[in-house]
Amino acid sequence: MTFLRLCPLALALVPTAAAIAQQSVDPQLERVVVTATRGTKAIDKIPGAVSVITAQEIETQTLVAEDLSAVLSVLAPSYAPSRQKLTSFGESMRGRTALLLFDGVPQSNPLRNGAREGYFADPSLIERIEIISGASAAQGLGATGGIINFISKTPREPGTRQRVELKYGTQGHSDDALWKAGYTLEHKGGFDALLHVGATLRGLGVDGDGRRLGLEAVQGDTQDSRAGDVFLKLGHDFGAQRLQFSFNKFRLEGDGDWKPVPGNRATGQLTGATPGTPPGIPPRNDVRTVSLDWSHANLAGGHARAQVYKQDFAALYGATAATTFQDTTIAPQGQLMDQSEVVADKAGVKLSWVRPDLVVDGLELTTGLDWLKDTSQQRLALTGRSWVPPLKFTSIAPFAQLEYEFGPVTVRGGARRESANLKVDSYRTLAFYKNTAVQGGERSFSQWVKSLGAVWRLGGGWSTFVSYNEGFGVPDVGLVLRAVNTANQSVDRLISLEPVVTDNREVGLAWRGRLGSFSASAYDSRSNLGSQIRVDAATGVGSVLRVPVRVKGVEFSGELRPLQDWTLSASYARTRGTTAAQPDTPLDVTLGARSQGPDKLVLAAAWQFAHKVNVRVQATRLASRHINTGRVVGTSKLEENFDGYTLADLAVTYRTAFGDFGVGIENLFDRQYVGYYAQSNPAGTNDDYFAGRGRTLTVSWRRSF
Repeated sequence: MTFLRLCPLALALVPTAAAIAQQSVDPQLERVVVTATRGTKAIDKIPGAVSVITAQEIETQTLVAEDLSAVLSVLAPSYAPSRQKLTSFGESMRGRTALLLFDGVPQSNPLRNGAREGYFADPSLIERIEIISGASAAQGLGATGGIINFISKTPREPGTRQRVELKYGTQGHSDDALWKAGYTLEHKGGFDALLHVGATLRGLGVDGDGRRLGLEAVQGDTQDSRAGDVFLKLGHDFGAQRLQFSFNKFRLEGDGDWKPVPGNRATGQLTGATPGTPPGIPPRNDVRTVSLDWSHANLAGGHARAQVYKQDFAALYGATAATTFQDTTIAPQGQLMDQSEVVADKAGVKLSWVRPDLVVDGLELTTGLDWLKDTSQQRLALTGRSWVPPLKFTSIAPFAQLEYEFGPVTVRGGARRESANLKVDSYRTLAFYKNTAVQGGERSFSQWVKSLGAVWRLGGGWSTFVSYNEGFGVPDVGLVLRAVNTANQSVDRLISLEPVVTDNREVGLAWRGRLGSFSASAYDSRSNLGSQIRVDAATGVGSVLRVPVRVKGVEFSGELRPLQDWTLSASYARTRGTTAAQPDTPLDVTLGARSQGPDKLVLAAAWQFAHKVNVRVQATRLASRHINTGRVVGTSKLEENFDGYTLADLAVTYRTAFGDFGVGIENLFDRQYVGYYAQSNPAGTNDDYFAGRGRTLTVSWRRSF
């Protein structure tokens, strides 16, 4: 649908909605707010597709699978299926990239996207997840597909409390167990504090046929690994002011007890694993985040907030004798083993001020300034070579937004001015790229990004919205610069570094009441100068192609409470993305698995018995997808084939005086299947033909005292 078609569609739904808007509204729903929009705002006053994943939902889903990407795959309609690996290649949102935040601090690394940013904290820390679907500039660079803000827990009850958590998961085979232990201390009084220490050990599981799952030894795997997290949050209120400090240190690393066994795609033999020690150092993620937040509830009649943060990220990949790493001056061809490491250090400042009832009642001003400094690079750890030189990126972005509420209507419009500078010193590429000397230089670009939208609350819990939002991003700069193989190139002349501006046109309808809630929207997302990665079928080497991208889709999510203790829920997402084979050619190439997930339907039923027992049964259906049949562009094969499947899960929690007990079963019927990305990936090799997890039983115990 075009935007002009979507608007009449929303208006056509209004009379029907108004006619049945007689349901009383649950007052609890009116207090559901989100902070990812740079202010605290009720959901029904935001013109856009916004949702919140609650603490109880996170607890239930992590009982099924201890993985935040799996939580998003089930509860965020347009989020692509989880890879079940440390790498997140293919875990897109609405056919594009989502900006990941942890308490407002950026976790994504757009300059050199190594697809490892999804593991930065223990899931036990997360109190809720706020999701803004579609392009957005509210939180700055990188949200072309949306914003996902993971918000840590905060002490709520006066006094001092402690919590102990134990979790064990197994598939009934040797060396497949998951062990987890966590301790949390909370205090709320003259000051508030939260300390969390947690550790997780994971074995290597099996598929539905009882065979060992394949190990992603290069890009990274959560199997055969150990993880630890230390988190500290301190806060103090000074009248209308609050000062808060938080620190998080997370590390996940492989144990190195298993090594991969190649499969055979031609014969259907899956990638496996066998006991042994893989070469090099096991892959790992090492993330440290520090944040200092200050807020004032009544500064010049408005609410002010300032956040200063520092994030250090390092992702080490497994050792490989990849063609890209070969250099005959170091070792004979084909014998040089190396492993890469992406390092990204970020520092930033976020300032915002929200002033309600400015000049007239109902007029609200939100304004502020963001500053970001990001230095990213990719190096080869075993030989000390530089693969991607240090990318020194700085940006400053003032923004302002006006919102006017009159009766049941809220109109909002804003603009943000992104001014960025990228500096790269002169460097030389690897031998694979002909040891090409590239002259350093700077690229500066400024870009306005705008938003406009309106919400009409129809009464009885019904509302409809229309919105236009732009998001701002950059292509994978590191992937561009590391692949230069033509002489006489300089950084400041590489057109591939032009920014990606994505606009999202959307209409939606929502209802919230005592019997349940639902939201539905249709969107049209466009970028005239997009960024697509094409992979050489022979070498597996990726490169960036700057071509237009257009994604259209519909989303639906809702729940119904027919009885006080029963909740039925459903969500559906249909995504259709297209791009061009080359610049200035038609958009007749369907987006592949690296950018887009399949159509997805999730059905669930939850039963709460006597306020102590909660039972949830859910089923996820991923539709088959066969695209770009016979298409080859240059050295890249674009054809992908995916045979869909349906998986069911079960989670039960039981609250007692001795603690909360939980039982989760992933893949309830022990379905044998090959994951979406593993099936679809057109450049797939015999090393990444992975089956998904078979039936997995997890039991947990948690007690507060």
